[in-house]
Amino acid sequence: MDRKKVIVRTSVIGILANLLLAGFKAAVGLLSNSIAIVLDAVNNLSDALSSVITIVGTRLAGKKPDKKHPYGHGRVEYLTAAIIAVIVLYAGVTSLVESVKKIIHPETPDYSVASLIIVGVAVLVKLALGFYVKKTGEKVSSDALIASGQDARNDAVISAATLVAAAVYLIWKLPVEAWLGAVISLVILKSGYEMLSQTVSRIVGERVDSELSLGVKKTISEFPQVSGAYDLILHSYGPDLLIGSVHIEVPDTMCAADLDQLERDITDKVSAEHGVVLTGISIYSVNTTDDRIARVREDIRRRVMTHEHVLQLHGFHMHDREIRFDLVIGFEARDRKTLYEQICREIREAYPEYDIYIALDSDISD
Repeated sequence: MDRKKVIVRTSVIGILANLLLAGFKAAVGLLSNSIAIVLDAVNNLSDALSSVITIVGTRLAGKKPDKKHPYGHGRVEYLTAAIIAVIVLYAGVTSLVESVKKIIHPETPDYSVASLIIVGVAVLVKLALGFYVKKTGEKVSSDALIASGQDARNDAVISAATLVAAAVYLIWKLPVEAWLGAVISLVILKSGYEMLSQTVSRIVGERVDSELSLGVKKTISEFPQVSGAYDLILHSYGPDLLIGSVHIEVPDTMCAADLDQLERDITDKVSAEHGVVLTGISIYSVNTTDDRIARVREDIRRRVMTHEHVLQLHGFHMHDREIRFDLVIGFEARDRKTLYEQICREIREAYPEYDIYIALDSDISD
């Protein structure tokens, strides 16, 4: 499956559908003097523009890596989604202004059977389009398509609300179009805000997806020489490019040649099964030849894990008069630094004859 072609094809379908709907709704809205239908048509135009931007962004994101951008241009897709969100927000503000004007200076709508039929058809088209676009976006991991699909489904609800307003007017002669237009505007603004916040969150850097991180660690831990995989860090350079590093625990008896082969095998398997490129695999050496060290390790583990918010102890190594290990404290801890210092004091008091080195790790992945 060519991901870029799928996104472009889906976006073209969205453009054509939204242009047709915009034209129908604009004509019906002007003929019936309905601000709600006209604003709905404006929203369709913004959706069509969003699809155009999605195509442009996909083309730019698909450019080959170069000297200045050795990891490619995949992050352009996140910028594309941000631009779409800003367009949606602008459409919402414009719609709200026009609705307020109509509330202050109301006009009597003139609905016809034809206009109501067209709006009803628009509801069905938008529902189908939204389902198709969002499903495709999830399949190819395109934030822009997912956002467009969700927006289309929201539009279907909004158009359905327009039909409700028409029914209210025809039955009780209550003109609520302008107020409905204001509600539509708020829905558009909410949608735009959610799209923008989600995209900005991805640009800032989000926690690795739990299913992915657990899957990668499970794959690594399946190698018989590996007793644990920790500190998985993944950087996203676009929806289809994840690059990162990981720490693994291996026996202290392994030689350099064996470690080299193991790292190569892990890199190949993780890439094949998860599409993740591991550019660095660091080693934690596990003491395996001294029972006393094993007893000390378990005692320290027991002491450390009794503390609330301590998630993990790993990378334990004992050599001469030194004890080293990493400590993972969850972000939900009120004061991670104070808890860390308390644990350091406890371990040093329990083993005063050793130099204790404890690294405070963050809970960066499941």
